[in-house]
Amino acid sequence: MASPRKLLFHISDIHFGLEDQRALDWAASEIARSQPDAVIITGDLTMRARHREFAAATAWIRALDIPVTVEVGNHDMPYFNLIERFVNPYKRFAGMAELVELEIDLPGIAIVPLTTAVPAQPRLNWSKGWVSDAALAKCLAAIDALPPGTQALVACHHPLREVGTQGTALTRNGQKALAELARRPVAAVLSGHVHDAFDLCEQTENGPVRMIGAGTLSQRTRSTPPSFNELVWNGERLAVTVRNLAHKATAEMLVDEVPEDAQPPHS
Repeated sequence: MASPRKLLFHISDIHFGLEDQRALDWAASEIARSQPDAVIITGDLTMRARHREFAAATAWIRALDIPVTVEVGNHDMPYFNLIERFVNPYKRFAGMAELVELEIDLPGIAIVPLTTAVPAQPRLNWSKGWVSDAALAKCLAAIDALPPGTQALVACHHPLREVGTQGTALTRNGQKALAELARRPVAAVLSGHVHDAFDLCEQTENGPVRMIGAGTLSQRTRSTPPSFNELVWNGERLAVTVRNLAHKATAEMLVDEVPEDAQPPHS
C-alpha cells in the first residue's frame, strides 16, 4: 500500500520585477532536492504584470519540473492596459496557461483553487480580495466531486478574512466562503498576499476553518525574512514548517494575526 504521506511546498508573492534572486535560487534548490509531490503558488508572480516579468516567472516555474498549480494575484492583472485587464486579464499567463488555477488530485488530498483576484470591484482599492458567487460555486463543486475520504486544500491569493485590523474588508465575501468551506472536508485554506506566514483557526457559524498563509520570496518583505511553507500531509493531519533564509524556527516566523496588507508595519 502506498504511503499516505504527501510533501507539498506552498510558495507565494514571488513578485518578479522586484524578486529576491537569492531566495528564488534557494527555493528552487530545495524543490530539486526534496522533490515535493506538488508546488502551490498562491499568486503575485509579478510586480506590475509586465511581459518581461511574466517571462521570468514562467521560466522559473517551468524549470521546477514538479506538478505546479498557480493562483492569480492582484499584482498579476495588467496595470497599464485597462482594456486587456477587463477583456482578457489572464492573457499574460499564456506561457503557463495550463497551470493557472489547476486542481491537483493526490491520493487522499487535493489542491482546489478559489479565485479571489478580480479585474475590478466596486471599491477604490482593487488590490484586495473578492470572492464572487461564481468562483465560490466552482470551488465548492470541485470539493463536492472529490472521492470519499479525500481532504481538500483550498488555494487562493487573498486570505479569506472579512474584516482587517482597521475595519476594512480584506476579502469581500470571505466569511461567506469560509462558512461554506467549513461544511466540507477542507484541511486548510492556503493563501498569500500579506507577505508574512500565519497558521490560524477562523471560526464560522458552521465550525472552524484552518487558514495558512505563506510569506514572500521577493524584496518586499514585511516583518519576516523571505520564506515558503513546507506542508506534510500524513493522511490525517497537516503539519506546517516555515522554511526561511534566516533559519528561524517556525514559531518565530508565524504572525499571530492576518496583517492588513503587505506594507511594513509602522514602528
